[in-house]
Amino acid sequence: MLVERSIASCIGNPHSLEAILVRILRAAAAQMGPTQKADSREHTLGRMLELLETAAARGASLVVFPELAFTTFFPRWYLEGDALDQYFERSMPNPAVQRLFDRARALRVGFYIGYAEQTADRQRYNCSILVDRDGAILGRYRKVHLPGSVEPRAGARFQQLEKRYFSYGDLGFPAFRAGPDWCHAIMGMMICNDRRWPESWRVLGLQGVELVCVGYNSAAYDPNGGVTEDAALRTFHSTLVTQANAYMNTTWAIAVAKAGDEDGSGLIGGSCIVDPNGRIVAEAATLGDEVVVADLDLDLCRQGKDKMFNFAAHRRPEQYAVITERAGVVEPAGLDAVATNLRNQEAERRSR
Repeated sequence: MLVERSIASCIGNPHSLEAILVRILRAAAAQMGPTQKADSREHTLGRMLELLETAAARGASLVVFPELAFTTFFPRWYLEGDALDQYFERSMPNPAVQRLFDRARALRVGFYIGYAEQTADRQRYNCSILVDRDGAILGRYRKVHLPGSVEPRAGARFQQLEKRYFSYGDLGFPAFRAGPDWCHAIMGMMICNDRRWPESWRVLGLQGVELVCVGYNSAAYDPNGGVTEDAALRTFHSTLVTQANAYMNTTWAIAVAKAGDEDGSGLIGGSCIVDPNGRIVAEAATLGDEVVVADLDLDLCRQGKDKMFNFAAHRRPEQYAVITERAGVVEPAGLDAVATNLRNQEAERRSR
């Protein structure tokens, strides 16, 4: 009953003393099953509305949807002209998705959602927004770590062409202070591949983040053409990076998939809610449309932020310069000399 009472104070009466002292936010991961190329926008939006209704009925005030939630994962195809243009949103909200915003506002539920954005100057980004319970956009994020390639891979059944279709995100990793409805939480966003890069999390961690929302469409195979990764390993990797980075930055994390067989291409599931100790507290069990809910005690972040990961006390940024000075690997010198010595030894052995 304490949790239920605390939730009521934070959401129903967010200005009460109890709400200030007890910061518990009920949130939902709204995993989506596959969206096929042939599916209409209305059909997909209807599924999202059902997920929203389910989450609201279970008391959630925040719902996290996946990356590119309104469409199939179109970067797996080589597309041009109108075939590509149809996937981009010129504004948000817009008439095609307004029903989601209207219903969320009526239910007093906010949400995170990913989509393909086209700006007024025709720049294109893999984007996400955080919408508060009043329907206002609290924050916007554009994906920084774009995977794949610019040019299609010859002979590949499926491509990964995010570098072709999107510009690199230009907003950094901003954190946002929510209002009293969400217990004044410090919130941040990532999209898919960003979660694999510890720099993404640390930039948010250095802003005191308490909740990171991540949507993803992750292939159930190596999208770069390798043969050593299957769905089980890819799901393990997804869960691993979410748990490890939530712990190392002492934050809650909600990672949400679009999953299943999408146009013949497999996507992993594994949507989960992870606490600041890196423990999974709720996890999807299917590859379809599914809602999982958890109560997020935001003050669980305090122990780690004040002790083990007290950044001000323990970080040594003067020793980390290489992280921002270079993108690729530069190995220590001397390997050529070792190789030359080995070749000389082999030549000498052969001459005997």
